[in-house]
Amino acid sequence: MDKKEYRAPKRAHGEHSKPDFDKDIGHEPQEQGLIIGRNPVLEALKAGKSIDTVYINKDSTAGSGSLSQISRLAAQRGIVVKQVNEQKLTAMAAGGVHQGVIAVGACAEYVTIEQILRRAKEKNEPPFIIICDEIEDPHNLGAIIRTAESAGAHGVIIPKRRSASLNYTVYKTSAGAASWLPVARVPNIPAAIEELKQNGVWIYGTDASGQRYDTVDLSGAIGLVIGSEGYGIGRLTASKCDFMLSLPMKGKITSLNASVAAGIFMYEAVRQREASGIK
Repeated sequence: MDKKEYRAPKRAHGEHSKPDFDKDIGHEPQEQGLIIGRNPVLEALKAGKSIDTVYINKDSTAGSGSLSQISRLAAQRGIVVKQVNEQKLTAMAAGGVHQGVIAVGACAEYVTIEQILRRAKEKNEPPFIIICDEIEDPHNLGAIIRTAESAGAHGVIIPKRRSASLNYTVYKTSAGAASWLPVARVPNIPAAIEELKQNGVWIYGTDASGQRYDTVDLSGAIGLVIGSEGYGIGRLTASKCDFMLSLPMKGKITSLNASVAAGIFMYEAVRQREASGIK
């Protein structure tokens, strides 16, 4: 595959102490490692995520349904399960829809790029990695993670600054996929891209001036860069890309939601990978 030069257009522009929720329940979920809602908690338990305590509405019907399944899984893992009232759950959720259950633990469990690459190697597949360049909307990030997990990507990379983190909204929007798909959080995206390139990964950016997405070979080791909602891919990040991809836009609107565009690009890669024998 020959490397193609691309000149991008200019663009305008740790660890935290664990709160004691038995004493203080007014915290913002994004900052305190809460996993809120039945499906996110259930998927986190199934995936073996680090959880300290599960709070369940004591007035919910016991013995059946997803709440009883959550209780059983938590008990099997030796996780403390506390029966609390509706008011406490509502206060803990700080506006989130808790559906009668909240788990307290490490909401954000990040991996390294090396671990993502190792995952691809263990599956005997060329790396398929999604790189989110300053995706600030947690709903978009959650939707991208959900699609990436469904498409068989080996991991997602996000920057530490100017980006949504693995918070409650991301977990909720991802429908639990954030519990299964490794996410690396890096100091800066260009350096992460260089690390991927050193490991044989070709980097594909997305831009309206790029080559039509379904005319480019996406069957090999790829890193797919998805730009921010407002500005697209940053200038330095774009300069690190080997290829730029675009979507044909036939209507009056000249761009798509970041997560929608990401899904189209990802599933074109899936189509090509399957055609080349990667299942």
